[in-house]
Amino acid sequence: MSAGRVEGIYLAPESGAPTAPVKEVQAIAGQGLAGDRKFRDRVLASKQDEPGRDLTLIEAEAIEGLAEAGIELGPGEARRQVVTRGIGLNDLVDRRFAVGESECVGIELCEPCSHLEGLTRPGVMRGLVHRGGLRADILVGGTIRVGDEIRTL
Repeated sequence: MSAGRVEGIYLAPESGAPTAPVKEVQAIAGQGLAGDRKFRDRVLASKQDEPGRDLTLIEAEAIEGLAEAGIELGPGEARRQVVTRGIGLNDLVDRRFAVGESECVGIELCEPCSHLEGLTRPGVMRGLVHRGGLRADILVGGTIRVGDEIRTL
């Protein structure tokens, strides 16, 4: 069984807005994280039924790897909602896992895009290829807190 921890939670009120750290958030099955730009009632209707839209995660280790390549990026600047430590997110594609009180399923890798690079710095896309995080769906809602365990089910 793999286990890691929630190192940070970062939400933005609308698309393109800066993210802000929070200590906890309500994860709602089929909708996402309450108060975030990606919450189901805030996104385009055409994207609401796409799998992997509830939750995005990224490894703190991937962000630190960018710094080793000379690209400084704060954890919230990665534009993923949950920053993790100690668990390989790529291994969670097609797997069920728990984040705090919530249960999720990994859908696909969250590869970096030109939008992310445009909001951050040149080189971020290249530096996060296959390390850009995970898109997941929330199956059972609950509270996610900084410090919570992340474990496979």
